[in-house]
Amino acid sequence: MVKVNGENVNIAGKTVAEYLATTAYDSKRIAVERNGEIVPKSQYDSCILNEDDVIEVVSFVGGG
Repeated sequence: MVKVNGENVNIAGKTVAEYLATTAYDSKRIAVERNGEIVPKSQYDSCILNEDDVIEVVSFVGGG
């Protein structure tokens, strides 16, 4: 299990890109943090999620 935004999700073994493809996130407007470190967008296809990883997905919202 991987903890994503506080919830356990069965996505161990998938890449960040594979996980994001199953969500409604706009990949142009998010940042992904894995175990306390930002994952560069260029690494979404190669960053494999492991058991007990902690992922935070943050959406950017425009406005003023």
